[in-house]
Amino acid sequence: MESYEVLRVLAIIFVSAKLFGLIARKCKAPMVVGEIIAGLIIGPCLLNIVEPSAFINQMAEIGVIIIMFSAGLETNLQELKKSGLIAFIVACVGVFVPLICGSLLYMGVFGFASWGSDEMFKAVFTGCIMTATSVGITVEVLKELGYLKSRVGQIILSAAIIDDIIGIIVLTFVLGFKDPNSKPLLITGKIFLFLVLSVILGYIFYKIFRKYDEKHAHTRRIPIIAISLCLIMAYVAEKYFGIADITGAYFAGIILCNVRDAEYIDRRVSINGYMFFAPMFFVGIGLKTDFSTVNAETIVFAVGFVLVALLSKIIGCGAVAKICKFNWSDSLKVGIGMMTRGEVALIITDKGLGLGIINSSFSTGVILLIITSSILTPVLLKYLFSKDKNKAVGVKG
Repeated sequence: MESYEVLRVLAIIFVSAKLFGLIARKCKAPMVVGEIIAGLIIGPCLLNIVEPSAFINQMAEIGVIIIMFSAGLETNLQELKKSGLIAFIVACVGVFVPLICGSLLYMGVFGFASWGSDEMFKAVFTGCIMTATSVGITVEVLKELGYLKSRVGQIILSAAIIDDIIGIIVLTFVLGFKDPNSKPLLITGKIFLFLVLSVILGYIFYKIFRKYDEKHAHTRRIPIIAISLCLIMAYVAEKYFGIADITGAYFAGIILCNVRDAEYIDRRVSINGYMFFAPMFFVGIGLKTDFSTVNAETIVFAVGFVLVALLSKIIGCGAVAKICKFNWSDSLKVGIGMMTRGEVALIITDKGLGLGIINSSFSTGVILLIITSSILTPVLLKYLFSKDKNKAVGVKG
């Protein structure tokens, strides 16, 4: 892409994202839904005036990193401590149920395979694709609705982060039986080491940053240092520990969530995220979609893949919330909030394609899952929260 072409692409992305975002809001849907639809319209799926590129993917990646950093800054640690055990159980079930259901789906469509065979391995890998939750969209919706700091919001956020970590561990073990270069125990050890170092170094950095913040409160250098910490932790997590960069960004936000200027940092960072990087992320989801290679067989499998992936998260995570004494409405919110899939599912799929575990027909199902869950999750969450709000107003009246 020529340097000046980037300017045209950015202009189209920003204008279309804002236009369809406003249309979505007029239709009582979250703006992120409109931004995803904008990507579908301007991308290869329809008009094809903007094509996916490395530049857009990189900007989109920064967008989701900033979203997760902001989510970490807005995390209520006291509420997180209260919901930690519940979130952990929700995450475990949120990995286990889709893993089993995805494996059974593959065997139901392509036939049951003997233990240890290649077909059995493909079935398990299909389940692995379904395990990862993409929290970026859910976080943005909860922020837009004002419920990110609620108990339900913190459960969803915490469980999604734990979900990714558990999903990565499961994936490394599964790949260990296929890829001779994979070392599951080593990678699991790296993940554990990252968590330990995040706690130790995070506490030290928090103490230093808090003292610095007291002397230079509300100065521009504070958010600059904060975003630098976010990017460094995202890089280190991905590069040296094999953990998704968004997890590192989220931990960076948690480290700073109790400093005096946490709200000021979040406000400054969110301006850049809202204006530039976040639209790149949500529009980018639509841009990656291309239905030109779809046929009848891939449609049948893709539809089944989407339904199983969505329902397994809703039923599994929602059931745990209900067992933990949430009401039916909040349990449903937890299940729906955990059903979004995104970049992690694509990364797992790409890994499977590279190793020859699955064929390209799986990509259609995964992309359709990402689009469907990205659109349904905001709409359903907004409906459930607004319904509860209306009931509360009715009771007061």
